[in-house]
Amino acid sequence: MGAEAKTAAMRDPAHDGWQGTTDGRPWMLRSLVVLFRWVNIRCLYAVMSVVVIFYMLANGRNRRAIARLFREHLGYGRWRTLCAVYANHFRFGQVILDRFAVYAGCRFRVEIEHNDYYNELASAPGGFIMVSSHVGNYELAGYTLRPEQKRFHALVYAGEKQTVMQNRAKCFAGNNIEMVPVLRDMSHLFIANRALEEGDIVGMPGDRLFGSQKSVTCDFLGAPARFPLGPFALAIQREVPMLSIFVMKEGVKRYRIFVDRIDAGDPGASKRERMEHAARTFAAQLERIVRRYPTQWFNYYDFWE
Repeated sequence: MGAEAKTAAMRDPAHDGWQGTTDGRPWMLRSLVVLFRWVNIRCLYAVMSVVVIFYMLANGRNRRAIARLFREHLGYGRWRTLCAVYANHFRFGQVILDRFAVYAGCRFRVEIEHNDYYNELASAPGGFIMVSSHVGNYELAGYTLRPEQKRFHALVYAGEKQTVMQNRAKCFAGNNIEMVPVLRDMSHLFIANRALEEGDIVGMPGDRLFGSQKSVTCDFLGAPARFPLGPFALAIQREVPMLSIFVMKEGVKRYRIFVDRIDAGDPGASKRERMEHAARTFAAQLERIVRRYPTQWFNYYDFWE
């Protein structure tokens, strides 16, 4: 399947306004990697602080979706919302730059909360699922949490720019990580099932409906929102534990990783009830993170539609 077909296969009609890819032409993205070898990251942040203003003005739909988060779900006033929308776009730009800084060999200081949850499962014989979200910089987890005894299979958006995918693959190669493109033919689920059977780790996003429309409605920031059932259904069906993971930027070259257990509720309940309980547990964990780091929410579409 060609790159264009893969991208088309991944498009979700509900999110056609924003596909979640890294903006920029391939030569620009390649140049960023080279640039980081000569230019201090603070200088590029300064440039980004101006560039994002024009990006915001040119992408009204994205801007309005984020504004809705601050106005309707966090209760911000008009001027505070305006400042927060700018801060959100600037923070997203910083996160993108940080990814390319890693591709160029830069290092970030990372602190991990509840790393023992991860180490306990990583050293046990069975497989498990790590559920992520589009907040902060989840990709950085792949360079920090390095499983020694298991292989990490990370489900990723198939329509991302080739330059980004190539750099990810290069960085992940030394960390025992395999990227698994999420496609409409659901082939990624066969790979995920096999990985869990072999006692490996599967990383899946828990806040997008890519690949499947099966969902559960959860209360999220005071309003109903649809969350994918896939990660939680897979865990319950395979009877494997789940962890949530959020990688949040806290300084110029500093991140904090939050790891938590996802409870599936009463073992005697039906599988469907346990799936929904796990999804709602994850939604509650994500809400706490968004309230703590509101400008690091990077879903640029109407999440509550």
